[in-house]
Amino acid sequence: MSLPAAFYDRPVLEVAQDLVGCVLEHERAAGVIVETEAYHHTEPACHAYVGLTGRTSVLYGAPGTAYVYRSYGIHALLNAVCEGPEVGAAVLLRALEPIEGIELMRERRGVARDVDLTNGPGKLTQALGIDLELNATTLIEGPVLIHPREAGWRDPALVAGPRVGITKAVELPWRFSAAGSRHVSRPWPPGLRETVAPRAAL
Repeated sequence: MSLPAAFYDRPVLEVAQDLVGCVLEHERAAGVIVETEAYHHTEPACHAYVGLTGRTSVLYGAPGTAYVYRSYGIHALLNAVCEGPEVGAAVLLRALEPIEGIELMRERRGVARDVDLTNGPGKLTQALGIDLELNATTLIEGPVLIHPREAGWRDPALVAGPRVGITKAVELPWRFSAAGSRHVSRPWPPGLRETVAPRAAL
């Protein structure tokens, strides 16, 4: 069962936090979402800041729509559209903890270590086979689906910090990571390192 449209029809900061612990699934592979970032049309790091255009129309679409765009001409990044059609807002899915289809993820990514498979927004889309043709599809009916939190992820502790890879509105603490997760993308947010047990092979 995927998350309903009503889940996304809420303030983007709430959705960004509540998506941590949910399960992202596509093409025989899945992972627990361990890191998100919120974007809203009122701040200049959001694509919707420029208003309604051909590119940003998806961000002003129905809650629960997938917004997939190409970053730096290389990586496809997956976002979940939130709030109503008068608001341009979305949650960027930044990292997963792989749980299904791990061998398939390794083939798609060309890496062996589980911790390197989906610890970044471009890595997770490559691992799950998500590309630009899925832009404007629905996360409620698929093909990309997000499922509710499962046992063990009902109430995850979160670490909040500034978003990464942007040059505007860098002061906003709109990045949310699962405390203790080694699958969060680098650079780790302040406070996360203290919650992760040391291990030789990082």
